[in-house]
Amino acid sequence: MGIKKGAARLNLETVVQVFPFLLKGALVTFEISILAIIIGTVLGFFLAVLRLSHNKLVRFLATTYIWVFRGVPILMVLVFIYYTPPFGITLSAFAAGLLGLSFNAAAYKAEIIRTGLLAIPKGQIEAAEAIGMTPWQILIRIRIPQIIRFILPTYISNSVALLKESAQVSVITVPDLMLNAQSQFSSTYMPFETLGVAAALYLCMTSVLMTLQIYTERKLKLHAGRR
Repeated sequence: MGIKKGAARLNLETVVQVFPFLLKGALVTFEISILAIIIGTVLGFFLAVLRLSHNKLVRFLATTYIWVFRGVPILMVLVFIYYTPPFGITLSAFAAGLLGLSFNAAAYKAEIIRTGLLAIPKGQIEAAEAIGMTPWQILIRIRIPQIIRFILPTYISNSVALLKESAQVSVITVPDLMLNAQSQFSSTYMPFETLGVAAALYLCMTSVLMTLQIYTERKLKLHAGRR
C-alpha cells in the first residue's frame, strides 16, 4: 500500500473561514468546563468531608459515589443523563453535559481534597481549638491555605484533563469546540486547517489553567516567605 508523500500546506483562506465557528465552540467548551470545575470542587469538598466522617453510613455513601463516578466512563454518564433525565425533567444538551461533567469532576476532586485534608497535621487543628478558634476560623485560616498548597498541582492537572474530556459532550450535541470542528471539517474537507485550529484553541485553554497554577504557586510561596 503506497503512502502519499508531501507535507500538508496551510490554506489561510480556510483558517479564516472556520476560525469564528471554532472560537464560538471554544467559548462553550471553556464555559462548561469552568462551571463543571467549580461545581465539582464544591461537591467534591463535601464528599471529601463525608468520606472522612466517623459515621459509617455517611462514609459508605460518599465512598460509593466516588467509586461509581470514577469507574464509569464519562461518556456513559453524559448519555445516561441526557437520554434518561432525572425525575423526568427534560434537560438541554448543555445542562445535561454540565451535570455529567460536574458529577464526574466531584468524584475526582473529592479524593484530591481528601488527600489535602489528611496531610494537615492534627496537632495544628488541636492547637487552634485550644486557643478558642471556631471551626469556621480553622477552616479559613488553617485548613484551606494548606490544602491549596498540598493539592494545587494535582488539582490543576485534573482540571486540564476535565477540559479535554469535555470534548465528549459533543456526542449529546452540545455545540462545543469538538462538535464545531467536526461540522466545519465535514463542510470544508480540510482536516489540517480545521483540526489544527481546534487543537490550537484547546492548547490555549489548557495553557490558561497551567498559567494559573504557576501564578498561584508563586503567590503562595511569596505569602509563606512573609510569614
